[in-house]
Amino acid sequence: MRGHRAVAHEERHVRAAPPDTIGPVTTLAFAALAVTVAISAFIQGATGMGFAMIAAPVVALLDPGLIPVLLLVLMIPLNAYIAWRERSAIDWRGVRWISVGRFAGTFGGLWILLVVSAHALNLIIGWATVLAVAAALLAPAFHPSRSALATVGVITGVTETATGVGGPPLALAYQHGPGAQLRSTIATCFLIGEVVSLAVLGVSGQIAPDTLVLSAGLLPCLVLGALASRFVHHRLDGPVLRYLVLGFSALAGIAVIIGV
Repeated sequence: MRGHRAVAHEERHVRAAPPDTIGPVTTLAFAALAVTVAISAFIQGATGMGFAMIAAPVVALLDPGLIPVLLLVLMIPLNAYIAWRERSAIDWRGVRWISVGRFAGTFGGLWILLVVSAHALNLIIGWATVLAVAAALLAPAFHPSRSALATVGVITGVTETATGVGGPPLALAYQHGPGAQLRSTIATCFLIGEVVSLAVLGVSGQIAPDTLVLSAGLLPCLVLGALASRFVHHRLDGPVLRYLVLGFSALAGIAVIIGV
């Protein structure tokens, strides 16, 4: 049986948008998304994590049907830019093992997307965000093995395909490495995984045209935030901004849980 979210996506294909909307959202909601996307792109460009952790709870509050496609579409150009900017620091060994696991996890995420209702998915997003923040704060320093990297890839594939949020497991794997390695490697893993997830979602009919229209409208905000991050990213190896990102993400996740 197809889930509530699959039906909602079908309805998007045939529903005409009122004149005061941009894509599937109102002008006011678009403004809120624009600010969120710009801030999230800046944070991810500066620290290597945070875009989906910050944006997903906001998007879920405004329109859960936009998840995960809106986030995946926007993160492709963002992560391509970050990976290219610090390409000399990419950990290609980690990218290979994470990508293997990521491909396998994609199909688990698709299954969740098809059978879980929007209400339940909101709860999953909220609690997953809060628990991921707690894990990131408590995890001790370690050097991930090949099996650990593959496991991280599986978890990322499931969570990012279902909710658009895949950064926390990757950040856990690289949070104690150099800042340039964390940013560039996570961005490369994201980029590969997001293309795979969107391809699987497209084949399964989960991509609505009006979500793509909205994504295109938000691209200038994404570019603004990403380019602004280039003025500070080389100064950020320390924990202060990381703790700010995790704190904001925890609050956003709690807001989604309460909002449900």
